[in-house]
Amino acid sequence: MSAAFPDFRLGAVLATSFTGTLSERHGGSVERIPTPGRLADWLAVSGLAVDGCTPAQLDLARELREAIHAAATAAALEQALPASAVRVINERSVRGRAAAILTAEGERRWQLHPATGVEDALGVIAADAVGVIAGDRDGRLALCASPTCLAAFFDTSRSRTRRWCDMNTCGNRQKKARFQANRRGSTAAP
Repeated sequence: MSAAFPDFRLGAVLATSFTGTLSERHGGSVERIPTPGRLADWLAVSGLAVDGCTPAQLDLARELREAIHAAATAAALEQALPASAVRVINERSVRGRAAAILTAEGERRWQLHPATGVEDALGVIAADAVGVIAGDRDGRLALCASPTCLAAFFDTSRSRTRRWCDMNTCGNRQKKARFQANRRGSTAAP
């Protein structure tokens, strides 16, 4: 990965990891797929390698990302899903023609058609979002407790009480801020 771009924040759930390509949505937002090539990089590290990506495909990807984020946020808050987000997710899901294949090692891989690779990859991501938002998986959608992040993430912890989208970023940042505030408070007391 190029040092000119921020690192990807990858998780175990494809759909919510994809929404994490735009982080700190309520602070100084960080765009992790600013170029078509960077989207191709993200797809590759997510097991959906494509030969290339156009600016129009990047626009489709960002539209899908925002639709998933909106629907996942609504689901986490137990609110009605935005109709426009549902429409985008469904459109991307039905347009993808990826096939699940089994490797000799017993793992699932996605086979993308060379001519429609990015659209196929977006279809896989959209289908994953459908499963997550519909509650087909063991876990729950939640929102990051960081006031600048509020990213949707899929909580598979035993107690389903995870607070941070990523402990190494948002969780540590919040714990550090709390520690420093407590430290300042204790030094200010007589």
